[in-house]
Amino acid sequence: MFRRRQRGGRPDGQEVFHGLRTQILNLDPAEIRIDGALAGRRVRGALMDMGYPNGTATLVALGDGTTSLYLSSGGGIIGAGGHAGVATATRQFLAVVDDHLALLTADADSGLPATGRVIIRARTDQGWSSTEAREDDLGRGPHPLSAVFQAGHGVLTELRMIAESKAAGA
Repeated sequence: MFRRRQRGGRPDGQEVFHGLRTQILNLDPAEIRIDGALAGRRVRGALMDMGYPNGTATLVALGDGTTSLYLSSGGGIIGAGGHAGVATATRQFLAVVDDHLALLTADADSGLPATGRVIIRARTDQGWSSTEAREDDLGRGPHPLSAVFQAGHGVLTELRMIAESKAAGA
């Protein structure tokens, strides 16, 4: 899965990012348990890829509570769904994605967004669906998927609070 290596034989940040992201994109939906609060929902997981000048940030949220943030520049947060605030925000994000699923189109593409663009992906039993939009339109404008974007940022806020708490304790 990993091709290029840093000195010392370890994969570099981009390799890790692409490897982790590929694992999620290839995950069999039957392997994703659904938290009871999401029972009856079609969405088993969602990704929100955000393009920035220095790389891509990918928010991963699965119906079993798995929540991570992958950064193509290296680093991120893996397995944060055990934190109560993150778990609540993740369930909310997935519910909002499910509520807006009709606005996404079936798509097996796994490409990354350009700078200033966001790709929202939803995983159902039928496969991946997605849409792409300008980040400014999602964040500031009355875009039909602004609620999804805002819910995703609710998860990111909880992840940031964990990172800041750990940094303050270090």
